[in-house]
Amino acid sequence: MFCFFLLAGKRYQELICLYVALCLFVINFFFLIKHFRVDNLYFIAISSIFGILTADFLSGLVHWSADTWGSVDLPAFIRPFREHHIDPTSITRHDFIETNGDTFAVTIPFMLHMSFKFTHFTYDQIRDTYNWECYIFLLAVFVSMTNQV
Repeated sequence: MFCFFLLAGKRYQELICLYVALCLFVINFFFLIKHFRVDNLYFIAISSIFGILTADFLSGLVHWSADTWGSVDLPAFIRPFREHHIDPTSITRHDFIETNGDTFAVTIPFMLHMSFKFTHFTYDQIRDTYNWECYIFLLAVFVSMTNQV
């Protein structure tokens, strides 16, 4: 009985994280478009490449850490990392929410901080940090979708 409530709670957590993260992505994307300047285009292209590389490195580091120190008996975040060694095709039987809920959750604090800066910083402060915000935004997109690749 306890396991059912644990699984139901986990599902709600994944749903909430997914919806909150998607809302924050839309809000931050709007602000990035609002403050876009053509002279930033070169850096945005570089940011996307470094965002992919950083997301790949971080996901590999997390995967290695979970494989090294994790256990299938640990619930929540660690279990899925270890479970695929027992059943390599298990991820193919999960839906989008179950597969990506935790990775979307990781991006929420960073996207919240970005939204805060866009709503509280002056135009000059935003212009000064715009390139960094593009990198963080693209990194968050690639981190959130790391299980899809």
